[in-house]
Amino acid sequence: MNKKVTKAPKSSKAAKSPAKAGKKAVKKSERRILPAKEDKVVASPIKQSAASEREESHLKRWLRENRITEVECLVPDMTGNARGKIIPAAKFSHDFGTRLPEGIFATTVTGEYIDEYDQIVSPSDSDMYLRPDPNTVRTVPWASDPTVQIIHDCFTKEGKPHDLAPRNVLRRVIERYDALGLKPIIAPELEFFLVQKNTDPDFPLQPPAGRSGRPETARQSYSIDAVNEFDPILDLMYDYCEAMELDVDTLIHESGAAQLEINFIHADPLSRADQVFLFKRTMREAAMRHNIYATFLAKPMENEPGSSMHIHQSLVDAKTGKNVFIGKGGARHSELFMNYLGGLQRYIPEAMAFFAPNVNSYRRLIYGEVSPKNVQWGYDNRTCGLRVPFDSPENMRVETRFAGSDVNPYLAIAATLACGLLGIEQKLQPTEPSTGYTHTTGFELPKSMQDSLEYLERSEALSEILGKRFCRAYVCIKRKEYETFFRVISSWEREFLLLNV
Repeated sequence: MNKKVTKAPKSSKAAKSPAKAGKKAVKKSERRILPAKEDKVVASPIKQSAASEREESHLKRWLRENRITEVECLVPDMTGNARGKIIPAAKFSHDFGTRLPEGIFATTVTGEYIDEYDQIVSPSDSDMYLRPDPNTVRTVPWASDPTVQIIHDCFTKEGKPHDLAPRNVLRRVIERYDALGLKPIIAPELEFFLVQKNTDPDFPLQPPAGRSGRPETARQSYSIDAVNEFDPILDLMYDYCEAMELDVDTLIHESGAAQLEINFIHADPLSRADQVFLFKRTMREAAMRHNIYATFLAKPMENEPGSSMHIHQSLVDAKTGKNVFIGKGGARHSELFMNYLGGLQRYIPEAMAFFAPNVNSYRRLIYGEVSPKNVQWGYDNRTCGLRVPFDSPENMRVETRFAGSDVNPYLAIAATLACGLLGIEQKLQPTEPSTGYTHTTGFELPKSMQDSLEYLERSEALSEILGKRFCRAYVCIKRKEYETFFRVISSWEREFLLLNV
């Protein structure tokens, strides 16, 4: 849903224009990493530019001046979880980087290696070289000792970006826009549930009790008081976000029991994916401190709605910073906007494996009350998979409503931008806008993970943009996860089929 204010963060931040959003991100980075005299750079297999060497020097100096004792070296994996190492700050400053086996990108969510492991990773099962991105330095506010977390980029030993790393996949797409002189602007809206602690997976999840001591039983959409039930947790979350300089914007109560939505201020795609990645860690930690769980599972409870990650997106001219979706001569939209929208309609079904990456994702899509079931578009029409909000011309954008909250944010954003890019390159045209209730038109999307993977496997266009090796690895991982899930005999089968068939 779109920018509904019910609770402001403690350090209020006004939304900026798309052109100013990128500048804001740079200024924040400069504020964290203080200028410093250059240190001696340790030899690395990755050839560095002069700018990279300066960034390395500044970061080392900053770690010393702030008496940081530990560094969490983070790498987002295929699921969107944090892999990496925790390194003493002194060792980090000496080595400035670390290594990880590239096999972490050929591993399922259950920790199993895929059957095609030897075909996906290098024959020698080599290490990747990790380099910290200074723009991602964040404190770890819940750590007992002075600790920072830094997202790292993955490289081969030849110094090339590793093609299996989700962060690099998003960069590939952004570079295609750079070549056209365009800059994507993204604003994610992330839903999640607070639930009682659940240590036995055989038991269903239950809503937690709030300050009143009672769990929610009625629908509480947009309720201020329902949000305030969880003030201690949310205040801690805001404190953590403020300490980490995360650009969280508005917070609302969604329709599910203890279901909330957090919005992020719009900016460039990589920084937004980073912030969603870090926010999930932060929200889980804030909830755990109060002895409950925060879950981003797409459909965690049978009788509750699902959770999504809606993605608002626009394009600006790299030179002028102006929104190129704005029409001219009285037209509501530009031709480029229509091409972008046509690309989303044409290629979203082939990209659904990135928007619905788990078997549980399809429970949200098929049985969700307002979840998208088609690739229709309309003005302020939430029954469409593609919604164009009513707003001022400079804020012209489209909202894709397909992604669940369980997505890898790097891959979901990369996929939606890739679909729009294909529309621009191929000059595709969308259908006429839908004005009514579109769910009666039926399904236009794959209904299962198996179907989505087959769509992706056949998509030469997406494979070319996202990377052939990456797409093959992703399909192999998700297919292995689906097979593992399908082997499990459920309690429903034992209850209704055991003695009745």
